[in-house]
Amino acid sequence: MSNSFPDLHHLLIQLSEPIAESLAKTNYAPPEGSQISVKALIEPLLPHKASPPNPNVDASIKDFALACSLLSSSHSSTHDLLSWIPENLSTSANSAFRELSKAYCVAFGERNAKRIAELGLDCGSVPEEQRLVVELMPEVMPLLKERIEESSIDKSDEGGDEVSAASARVPGQGMISFIHLAKNVNAVELGSYGDVILDACCQNIASSDEIWHHVVEMSTLLVTCIQSGNPRSPWFERMLNEMLSHLERQPRDKERRVAWLKYIEPLLSAVGLVLLAHFRRIFPLILKWMHADDDETVLLVLERIQTILKLTWIRNTPYVGRLVDELTILYKEAAMKRACEEVRMHILQILILLQQCKVMQFEAAWGKHKDDPNLANLESSLSGRGTATVKTMLFITAHL
Repeated sequence: MSNSFPDLHHLLIQLSEPIAESLAKTNYAPPEGSQISVKALIEPLLPHKASPPNPNVDASIKDFALACSLLSSSHSSTHDLLSWIPENLSTSANSAFRELSKAYCVAFGERNAKRIAELGLDCGSVPEEQRLVVELMPEVMPLLKERIEESSIDKSDEGGDEVSAASARVPGQGMISFIHLAKNVNAVELGSYGDVILDACCQNIASSDEIWHHVVEMSTLLVTCIQSGNPRSPWFERMLNEMLSHLERQPRDKERRVAWLKYIEPLLSAVGLVLLAHFRRIFPLILKWMHADDDETVLLVLERIQTILKLTWIRNTPYVGRLVDELTILYKEAAMKRACEEVRMHILQILILLQQCKVMQFEAAWGKHKDDPNLANLESSLSGRGTATVKTMLFITAHL
């Protein structure tokens, strides 16, 4: 189409101007300890009237798309790096990208249809506002992968400076972009880039605590998106092993364990019964974390234990007795916690699940504790006197 280039360049300017103006008026201060300005990274990506037309229109579109993606991702993100972006700016960026995508389909419809077909998709099944995403995959994926790999730690390095160096090289925006991508595209749209992306995730798992929470969320979302329906995928195995190894190096690191417990749920659900193969590494960690000083860790551990029990019914494992012992200790420790009632509610729910799925093992383990006067309320609930009320409570909780 002869007029495609000038028309798209004019549209890019038209769409960029209000976003650039709003961005300029937005107050911004880099997070404490960071020397990277996210705002300064976005501004050059937005074309303006003073900039000469770029003969490589694809490069201009790619830059504009990256800017819009970063701004619009703040709408569903809680990351500090994006917390400064106002909702109206995020919404404007999202609308602008959709409008550009539709115009691009009109200008380069034939090329776009070919790209979609190469991914095995029916062109009619991909909405116009998403087709530009498919078109940009070959351009954007290598850049994001490169950014993520830059922040990974060289495991062959014996020195102590590699963690700091990895963190300093990359501020984490590449991971945030991948998180946004995982929430907005499916495995088919990612096409042949799946293995490349997951390899970058695995290489980055051994990272500094500063970006660890980004790593866990990104890796979990991407592997469950790309390997959905394949619980025995070697990518699940590799990723979970890498994460557990990183956690085992510093099991007392609060930030590390909290991030993992907070974001790992989708991966646990995706692998299901395959989790049994990882019990020997998972349970020593969660049994230790169960007695952490902070309530946040304790509550997250109890939530993840319930998830694991529901997915596996804790089959073929020697951990039933130990789990009951540790839960009774925690029940008594909870008297000194602010979240006492919530902790004890979770403990009761877990014990009832154990009672249901491992009757004989549970009774043998609980028999050592049921006469403890400090556990009288727990014994009442488990012995049957409070069973109807407890089961009703569990049913309501499960369906909230």
